[in-house]
Amino acid sequence: MTETIALSYDKRRLAKMLKALGNPVRFQIVEYLANNHMCITNDIVKTLPLAQSTISQHLKVLREAGLIQGEIEGPATCYCINEEGMRFLKEQIGSWLPEQVNLLQL
Repeated sequence: MTETIALSYDKRRLAKMLKALGNPVRFQIVEYLANNHMCITNDIVKTLPLAQSTISQHLKVLREAGLIQGEIEGPATCYCINEEGMRFLKEQIGSWLPEQVNLLQL
């Protein structure tokens, strides 16, 4: 029998983010946005060998996970890293490390 484990809101949020980043394509999209700060969907399509509809679906998952955000500019959507979401992710992952570990040494 499978037991259901109740997670806090923050843990569910973190799990959703990690699941989204667990896909290699989505990981590459986040990395691209981190390096380029902002872009439209077509910019990402040019860098990955996938159809625009597939990229759009991955962007939707990342947006719903709180890792990226998009703003409509005319006929296109301009995407960037969701800074609040990334800070949350960093804090949550950082909390797994012992206090004596200096994050700058990692």
